[in-house]
Amino acid sequence: MQDLFKNYGIMTRGLLSVTPREALELMEKGAFILDLREIDFTDFKAFDVKHHVANTPMSTFDEIIETLDPDAFYILADSSGLKTRLHAEKLLDKGFKHVATMGGGFIEWERDGLPVSVDVNERLSGACACQLKPRERK
Repeated sequence: MQDLFKNYGIMTRGLLSVTPREALELMEKGAFILDLREIDFTDFKAFDVKHHVANTPMSTFDEIIETLDPDAFYILADSSGLKTRLHAEKLLDKGFKHVATMGGGFIEWERDGLPVSVDVNERLSGACACQLKPRERK
């Protein structure tokens, strides 16, 4: 099997980190994004790349690992890129060979103008990111 990750990203402490643009290129070649954000966040704004994104919230990640193909190429993404390393290491510990993280997370993906789907009915509210919660519906 060809190494899709060859010539992409940078190695940081033994783990490959790719940019959002590189992640999109890699998905076009067959890699998958594992979106670690919780459902409250992915319902509002999501990666708009059909068939190459799997919602794998951090809260259920350990159970989902068992359903993943250990030979596939996975790029882990969260909101900002700060919590992906821990989950990537879990995959590597389970024998997965093709694992990378996406630097900057979904925030950087959106900032780069990459495909995003938005459902305004799922918009979150709150004074700051630490207080975001689903809006009350009438």
